[in-house]
Amino acid sequence: MNRRIPYGIVMARGGRMLTKQDELLCHQIASTFDHVADSAVQWTERLWCCAHDTSGRIHFTTAFGKYPNRDIIDGLGLLTIEGKRQYNIRASRQLRPQIDEVKVGPLSYEVVEGLKRVRWVLDDNEHGISWEVEFEGRMPPHEEVPQFARSRGRLVENICRYAQSGRASGWVKVEEKKYNIEPDSWYAHRDHSWGIRRTGVAVEQGLPPDEDFVGFFLNWNIIQFENWCLTCHLREDHNGKVVYFSGGVTYAYESGKPATELVSAQHNYKFNPATRQLESGHVVYTAADGSKIEISVQALTHLYLWPGGYFTYKGFSHGMWMGKNWMDGEKLDISDRNVVAQVSLLNDNMCRCRCGNDTGYGIVEIAVIGKHPQYGA
Repeated sequence: MNRRIPYGIVMARGGRMLTKQDELLCHQIASTFDHVADSAVQWTERLWCCAHDTSGRIHFTTAFGKYPNRDIIDGLGLLTIEGKRQYNIRASRQLRPQIDEVKVGPLSYEVVEGLKRVRWVLDDNEHGISWEVEFEGRMPPHEEVPQFARSRGRLVENICRYAQSGRASGWVKVEEKKYNIEPDSWYAHRDHSWGIRRTGVAVEQGLPPDEDFVGFFLNWNIIQFENWCLTCHLREDHNGKVVYFSGGVTYAYESGKPATELVSAQHNYKFNPATRQLESGHVVYTAADGSKIEISVQALTHLYLWPGGYFTYKGFSHGMWMGKNWMDGEKLDISDRNVVAQVSLLNDNMCRCRCGNDTGYGIVEIAVIGKHPQYGA
């Protein structure tokens, strides 16, 4: 009897494909690297990198999101200059068949040396910015405590993440003017996360909503000093109760010194009352051995992540299907308070930081949404 097999069944049995990653001795399931073991459409793998000079004049970032169960990969490029203009580029494409290329439109990313050197590129485009940057890690990465959360019995977050700080080299071009990136005066930071995470895209129908939301405070810091780096991820609910904390200090490769675990952070940030932008702050971190690390921060420049798709912006959000190949972007006048009010929610604040006699630079990422006893409504 000649039976016709439905197309979907054929693909389920033989739909795998080899990728460049399958050459490596790092398989963890009996399958190929073209898909993940989990079937959740929320499965996401993200890369984030940023570079800035020590004056705060230029600060730019790139990020990529890979969604294997949605057949999507997207990317962004954001740049601020002199605190007056922010350039935004958003791009998305169908993931397959180029599943092992981290390239979306003019944006691309390459690992040069694992856990040490990466390169990110923004080719020439119509939006006025481009760059070619190489990151070199000065300290080992910090591995965060995994984030895990359920809402009404549903798994909504199960993420692994590591972060690393270092220096940058290369060039960046803004409106045809090219700036050299020198390691002596340019700092760089990156993170890499993967797993099931909350997204701005509705992916489930016919289910009850998440638990009622009242307020939330997020503070993610990566601060680099000459011979050490501090990374901290803190979340508090609307009562100021800590619902997640992970932090650590890593030391220069050549020191051979083991990492220090952090267990808590007491913060006091000051915001501009008119724009709600971070101005300054003081944080006291407590290490596992009971010792204290006190760091003061002074914001030099602000980069607004909302236009990159961290929240829905002009019809785009991370992980949203935009077609086989899509790109959009604009230039914002961020000296205009009205413009800032429309894009300021989750911001990467580039700061000068002091700890005793040490001076460093880094990113203080803050979001205050809804009610919070210290900073919220």
